[in-house]
Amino acid sequence: MSVQELDIKVERKSLSELELETKGTIFWNLSPAELVEHSLANKEGNLTDVGALMADTGEFTGRSPKDRFIVKDSETENTVWWSDINIPFDEANFDRLYNKMISFLGNRNLYVRDAIAGADEKYRLNLRIINTLAWHNMFCYNMFLRPDKDQLEDFDPDFTIICIPEFKANPDTDGTRQENFAAINLTRKILLIGGTAYAGEMKKGIFSVLNYILPHKHGVLSMHCSANVGKEGDTAVFFGLSGTGKTTLSADPDRSLIGDDEHGWNEDSVFNFEGGCYAKVIDLSREKEPEIWDAIKFGAIVENTRFYPGTRTVDYSNKQVTENTRTSYPIYHIKNALPNSIAGIPKNIFFLTADAFGVIPPISKLNKSQAMYHFISGYTAKVAGTEVDVTEPKTTFSACFGAAFLPLHPTRYAELFGEKMEKHQVNVWLINTGWTGGPYGVGSRMKLKYTRAMISAALEGKLDHVAYRKHSVFGIGIPESCPNVPDHVLSPRATWEDKAAYDLKARELGTAFIQNFEKYLDFATDDILAGAPKF
Repeated sequence: MSVQELDIKVERKSLSELELETKGTIFWNLSPAELVEHSLANKEGNLTDVGALMADTGEFTGRSPKDRFIVKDSETENTVWWSDINIPFDEANFDRLYNKMISFLGNRNLYVRDAIAGADEKYRLNLRIINTLAWHNMFCYNMFLRPDKDQLEDFDPDFTIICIPEFKANPDTDGTRQENFAAINLTRKILLIGGTAYAGEMKKGIFSVLNYILPHKHGVLSMHCSANVGKEGDTAVFFGLSGTGKTTLSADPDRSLIGDDEHGWNEDSVFNFEGGCYAKVIDLSREKEPEIWDAIKFGAIVENTRFYPGTRTVDYSNKQVTENTRTSYPIYHIKNALPNSIAGIPKNIFFLTADAFGVIPPISKLNKSQAMYHFISGYTAKVAGTEVDVTEPKTTFSACFGAAFLPLHPTRYAELFGEKMEKHQVNVWLINTGWTGGPYGVGSRMKLKYTRAMISAALEGKLDHVAYRKHSVFGIGIPESCPNVPDHVLSPRATWEDKAAYDLKARELGTAFIQNFEKYLDFATDDILAGAPKF
């Protein structure tokens, strides 16, 4: 049994440093088994037939980006990228909310957890998490790194999370948009969450904090990505928005998983921020996602799912509550997870896109300027049926493949990315897992076996010495051959019957890139702009 699975106990502590006194009981660092017992006794959820805890998040089944705020003060006024992503919040309103929440907790039982964000001890963030729901505290056990007994004995928190779904703000007096909120105070080092039981607000709130602290204070690149490492110690990083295949392609039985969502890249390593995985489970099957399927057992949580009638078996096809059904589990539920969650400098980086227009090559190599440009762009496409009112392919751009969690301007992350790529001579590849032979509705989805073969060839160095030619619009390097992939598949234009139609669609997509990038022009360097499409 690993130390992470031990039932570690520390003596009861007070929360006087938060000016919090409660007449209820403080349950400190309970084990998963105890938290399951409490969750069931509190009627917060049910057990599934494989032992996972099923819980609902209530009204909110996902994050609420318009209700996520950052306090604007002397620390953040000139450093945070204020936008519709980073919405400023008044100091006085934060202090008022804090005091009201502390008062609200005066008669409640509390679940408190000491945890860590960041596997590299030089950059880790000690967390103290205060929950009113036992299953939320179990979520934090899963998602953050678990201190050992020695670390707990003398634990000093760097950041505090107070998450109270039952507490609702008054927009008229508290400065919020509506009753739910997530407010980050980078000076007081507190994250307040209220009015929502969506557990992901805690995870992504701390990710946003790290996305500020690490690049701004330490020159460490924070990344919204998955990462794995081969038997020879070669690290690979995978960026990609939802639906691009990030989880599937980074889950490789021949490589060890560093982590599936949040990482830092420092002077000599890539390290996981988290201690677990938070994966979508809509239409989950053992055949499609065996690693995730097998990880859902006692100690895991499934959110907003439903049982087959009359059973305790989860029906993963059920969308009754939401399509954003999820599971949370500690990373040690994955058989090939890297124990210390740290590996060396990446040798290969993959930008994954599901291009529904059939324009982007299935694999292409990017130079430094192109890599920074595409990193800032964070492109993929949505197809009909993925969202309400989406009836034809629609371009989607998310800066650095995670715009919603970037407190600094995207060019800050891109410049760090470019510096590290150049210093360490990292290969950056653009992978299209989307359409070939025409756009959505005409062409077909790229075969997974070809995508896997291309990634394997890149990882094994088999594309280092093949001939390349430039894409006519994007200028990216297209290999002319790749083991186990037919040559014509490598050229998207060759797969289209109507070559003129391809050329037109390529120019249209290039124009969409340029128009999206206009909002970054005031901050972008000539080096970054050199990576833009040209036609």
